[in-house]
Amino acid sequence: MTDITRRTLSTLTALAALAGPGTGAKAMSTPASPPRREEIALLVYPGMTALDLIGPHHMFAAMMGAHVHLVAKSLSPVTSDLGVTITPTTTFADCPRDLTVLFAPGGTLGTLAALADDETRAFMADRGSRATYVTSVCTGALILGAAGLLKGYRATTHWAAKEVLADFGAIATEGRVVRDRNRITGGGVTAGLDFGLTMVAELRDATYAQGVQLQAEYDPHPPFQAGSPATAPAEVVAIVAPMAKAFLGMAHAAARKYGG
Repeated sequence: MTDITRRTLSTLTALAALAGPGTGAKAMSTPASPPRREEIALLVYPGMTALDLIGPHHMFAAMMGAHVHLVAKSLSPVTSDLGVTITPTTTFADCPRDLTVLFAPGGTLGTLAALADDETRAFMADRGSRATYVTSVCTGALILGAAGLLKGYRATTHWAAKEVLADFGAIATEGRVVRDRNRITGGGVTAGLDFGLTMVAELRDATYAQGVQLQAEYDPHPPFQAGSPATAPAEVVAIVAPMAKAFLGMAHAAARKYGG
């Protein structure tokens, strides 16, 4: 077993839970039904929030047969907003043209720089015009907006940036994961885990998604109920909310420039 990677072991563990008689899981491979080959492109860029990417990546990569691409302008390592370095696996030029899923993670200043980048917007607009699903987590929705991919669609993003969605012609909607036709967007940062499982269920089925969830032991019991302004103590909201004002102003300005 020395040549079995952690990803392979993770996948096989999840699939083993689905292989019992009578499960009817569509994810299982048979001679008449070979493994699927979804092409999934996850945008990476300097200054993104790593957890926006890693949660969905874990869920997508657990699907046997899926091809998961970490796509950037070049193959140079990308450093996240908190110092995690990620190496892209393909470039804008070499990324498959016809994607099953196009995904954008969020961040703060890095996200604004990404949406202001002509090559990034052009890549997202091009692949998004043909992708089966156009998706994001957190402020990655602003990148979709700047690429013209959210006009007229219901969408969500991090609570601190939700009002900016209207600047891109989107309809800001409450929800941990919001779906409008083939646009599927997640809320802030940790919502990427819920988004990822939602996508696994969409691409395969609920049984497969639950197997992935069980393998990951995703059974959250946070020590505090402070994950949204609606549940956090008022004194905590009073501290954190003002921190977003500067970013919010810059995000509105970027939307006015690139959301036309």
